[in-house]
Amino acid sequence: MKNPLTTNDGLPSFSAIQPEHVEPALDSVLAEGRHRIASLLSVDRPTFESLIEPLEDLEHRLNRTWSPVSHLNAVRNEEALRESYNRCLPKLSDYETELRQNDRLYRAWLAVQENDSQLDPVQRRLIDLSLRSFRLAGVALEAGDKERFRELMQELTTLQARFEENLLDATNAGLCHVTDELQLSGIPQRSVTRAAAEARRRDLEGWVFSLDYPAYRAIVSHADSNPLRQEMYTAWVTRASDQGPEAGRWDNTRTMEAILAARHEAARLLGYPNFAEYSLATKMAESPDQVRGFLEDLARRSHDAASEEFAELQHFAGHELEAWDVGYYSEKLRRRKFSISDEELRPYFPVERVISGMFEVVNELFGIEVRQREGIDVWHPDVGFYEAYGADGALRGSFYVDLYARPAKRGGAWMDDCIGRTRRNGSVIKPVAYLSCNFMPPVGNSPALLTHDEVVTLFHEFGHVLHHILTTVDYPSVAGINGVAWDAVELPSQFMENFCWCEETVEMISGHYQTGEPLPEEVFDRLVGSRGFQAGMQMVRQLEFALFDLRIHAEYRPGQGGRILEILSEVRDQVAVVPAPEFNRFAHGFAHVFGGGYAAGYYSYKWAEVLSADAFAAFDDEGVLSRDTGDRFLECILQRGGGVDPMKAFVDFRGRKPTIDALLHYSGIGG
Repeated sequence: MKNPLTTNDGLPSFSAIQPEHVEPALDSVLAEGRHRIASLLSVDRPTFESLIEPLEDLEHRLNRTWSPVSHLNAVRNEEALRESYNRCLPKLSDYETELRQNDRLYRAWLAVQENDSQLDPVQRRLIDLSLRSFRLAGVALEAGDKERFRELMQELTTLQARFEENLLDATNAGLCHVTDELQLSGIPQRSVTRAAAEARRRDLEGWVFSLDYPAYRAIVSHADSNPLRQEMYTAWVTRASDQGPEAGRWDNTRTMEAILAARHEAARLLGYPNFAEYSLATKMAESPDQVRGFLEDLARRSHDAASEEFAELQHFAGHELEAWDVGYYSEKLRRRKFSISDEELRPYFPVERVISGMFEVVNELFGIEVRQREGIDVWHPDVGFYEAYGADGALRGSFYVDLYARPAKRGGAWMDDCIGRTRRNGSVIKPVAYLSCNFMPPVGNSPALLTHDEVVTLFHEFGHVLHHILTTVDYPSVAGINGVAWDAVELPSQFMENFCWCEETVEMISGHYQTGEPLPEEVFDRLVGSRGFQAGMQMVRQLEFALFDLRIHAEYRPGQGGRILEILSEVRDQVAVVPAPEFNRFAHGFAHVFGGGYAAGYYSYKWAEVLSADAFAAFDDEGVLSRDTGDRFLECILQRGGGVDPMKAFVDFRGRKPTIDALLHYSGIGG
């Protein structure tokens, strides 16, 4: 039987992929890549067409093999697949480093850059980014240092996967078992019903709240029982650590230290003083000092507001608050001030209505029509598949949607690349994306109902999808989200969030699941009024994450280790307003940073928020659903992917460089 991971055509055959397919498929593709590269290097006077286009094709081929494996490992993390996946990670890392440390290949790229006068701007940018990747992989190192760098990349690949596995295992194992019905007071009925079903599934009496985010949020925001809130909070913030109910069982402490040490050594080998400097070499920001200044400036602007908000919350509660009280009393205060709550809004946001309305919004903005396609091979019955068509009726791209939390699925929400756009033999292979969330699934006979926060999350991830599938760039390494500076890649996603707060668009995405009634105008007005609720507290919380991430990488010293808890404590003293208990081990679950891509780059969310808020202000000025403005955003930002410098793309759209004013305005924080 043919290995389903080695086919070059069509969508992945998820139902056919088995753990035993993974390693042979990767071995085959990597061997083919090595053979093809050796053949390409035998050609004299390389050109873009003779060298780089075949290399782009090899990258496309490798991604098509590995992407379904990586995705299944995230959404269906079973033991046999995990073992196959982990065996492949060092091989993949070794191949990538070997490729970028190849002197002959590097010189061939340089020759194309120097000799091909017919290159267009996208091709030139592709070459510039690739040459930078060669240098950042150690192509100029001596042989011994090259080998050490390669070892470090393999080690990091394994360590980061271990971090995420520990976190997933700790999350899957955690639970909050309730046998006294009185403890359920205040918890939304949908969550209680789900917990009862989970208890039955485990052959337990009463109610079982799993340690996924919907269950965590339901308890810490709504449970009247202080001990129950404390129990759930403690289990959540001590996952994969030396504290809490599972202390030491999946402890990430040593893994985190090893990750920081390996990153630092790799950066030093390449001549960077620390990993933060190395990380910023691929980003818009110029230096760690610039990033820290940006973050601390935001902290100064928002700290007074955050302190006032927390003081107001404690006054409302009538006593000093512990960390597990904040969500509960915040929800009550929000209801008091704006007569609105998540549970009041939830019936107006059934999933199907939100999704269809979201598609209406992008049709109005960009002339993109999205249609569901049935009969596609998927990894779970809840997964849907959609195709996006342009104003000319041509297919632009497609995407999978996997919305609900379940065991063995990674937490959080994300978008990823399934297939990148490329041109092969004169025809275009259209891009495909994954959109994954962890919302509460349907309960009983009612459909899945979203909170407004979850609607915002869905729009955020769909912004990433649009960025990937609407690209018109034909080279995979700079098409869609690929090749985009990490601190600009959040621009389209954060931009899309704004449409969840506009009257014109909320009408499209809301409708009571029983009556179809749109969100009443007075409820919408209260929702908009609540947009700036605790904006200062939310701002300093994100700044805490970003400053912590930056500092552990910029200040790492081999003799003293990562000082993870020490630096986190210092950052909290500087910016936080909510006291964290001594047992809090937030960092042990900080997968964005220790699991991969956002290392020394978590500031990107705030950096890109400046860009996205300023971009959306153009729609506020010219019309929220202005097609002219939407077409300009499509042409300047979404279609160009990584084929243009992100600052140039922004200036082309906005006519000037970004300012921080719009971010402060939409956050409700004074300058």
